[in-house]
Amino acid sequence: MSADKRIVEPGGMLGIIGGGQLGRMTALAAARLGINCHIFSPESDSPAFAVSAASTCAAYDDEAALARFADSVDVVSFEFENIPAASVRVLADRVPVRPCWTVLETAQERVTEKSFFNKLGIATTPWRKVESLTGLKAAVAEIGRPSVLKTCRFGYDGKGQVKIGESTDLGDAWDVMAGGPAILEGFVDFALEASVIVARGLDGAVACFDVVENRHKNHILDVTIAPAAIPQPLKTQAREIAVAAAEALGLVGLLAVELFVTGDGRLLVNEMAPRPHNSGHWTMNACYTDQFEQFVRAVCGLPLGDPSRFADAVMTNLIGDDVNRWPEILAEPGAFLHLYGKTEARQGRKMGHVNRITGKAD
Repeated sequence: MSADKRIVEPGGMLGIIGGGQLGRMTALAAARLGINCHIFSPESDSPAFAVSAASTCAAYDDEAALARFADSVDVVSFEFENIPAASVRVLADRVPVRPCWTVLETAQERVTEKSFFNKLGIATTPWRKVESLTGLKAAVAEIGRPSVLKTCRFGYDGKGQVKIGESTDLGDAWDVMAGGPAILEGFVDFALEASVIVARGLDGAVACFDVVENRHKNHILDVTIAPAAIPQPLKTQAREIAVAAAEALGLVGLLAVELFVTGDGRLLVNEMAPRPHNSGHWTMNACYTDQFEQFVRAVCGLPLGDPSRFADAVMTNLIGDDVNRWPEILAEPGAFLHLYGKTEARQGRKMGHVNRITGKAD
C-alpha cells in the first residue's frame, strides 16, 4: 500500500502536532480504538502529554526533533492550525500528513481562506486585504464602520484584532498590527452564530454533524447549543458549504466551518478550522460517534462512524476560575464534566467544559 493510502490499525501510532486539550481528547479517543498517540509540543506541561503513549517536547522548527518524531509514527495530524506550514512540509517528506500541509496553509491565512470560499461561490463577510495605513484608510472608506481589523495569521479567541468604531484612530489600530499584513472585515448584522463540522475520509466519504448555535463571551466561545434553532433549509445549506469546502481542499480529517446566520436568512462564512473544534465538544455525550473519534477514524484511514445526534445538548466552556465549580457539576444529573488537566486557571484560559443532555433527539 502506498504511503498516501496508509491505514493506521489498532496498535499503530498516530502523531499529533500540538499538545493542548484538543490533542488530549483526540488521544483519549484514539486509545478507545487501540491506537497509540505520540504528541509533539514545545510546552513541557502540555495537557495531551499525560494521556499519550509517547511525547516529544521540542520547538516546532526543530527539524531534527521533527524528523525523529516522523520516523516514530505511521501518520501525522495536528490539533490546531497555528503551526508553521514549513514544519509540516518537513514532516510530509517522511510520513503521511493528514490533512495535507496545503490545507493548513489555506486555513491559517485569513485572506487566503476568504478567497478560497469566494472562489467556490460561497459568501463570506465583506473583507479587504490591508498592507499599510494608507490601505487601511481606503478599506475603511469602502467597507465602513464598524468593522474589524485582524492580523492575517495567528489570531484566535479575540487576539490579534481591533474593532474599528466611529471614533477609532486608524493609526492606533494599524500600530496593533505591527506592520501587517492584515485584513479588514465588515461587521455583520447576524441573528446568531452557527457552525458545522464535517469529516472526510481517505476514501472520500463524508459525514456531517448537526449544525449548532454558538454564543460567545469576551470573544471566547461560551455556550454551544445542539441543534441550532434555524430552518432546515439553512441547516442543509450549511452542511453543503462544509462538504464543498472539504472536497475542494482534498481534506482527509475534520473541518469546522463557522457561519453567521443573518437576520434576513442568509449564511455567511466567518472562518474554518481543519481539526477538532470547541463547538464540537457536545458530540462527546450526544452523538454515536463524537468529533474526536471521527477525527481519528478519518486521519487513520478507517471507516467513518455515525455522527447522528441521539440527544439534544448544551456545551458550556469552563473558563478560568469556572473550573472550581467541578464538585457541583459532578453532582448535577445529566451533566458530563470534561477537565483538561491544566494546573493553572488563568483568566480567559479554557480549563474544561460541561455537556448537559437536555432531551432525546427529534
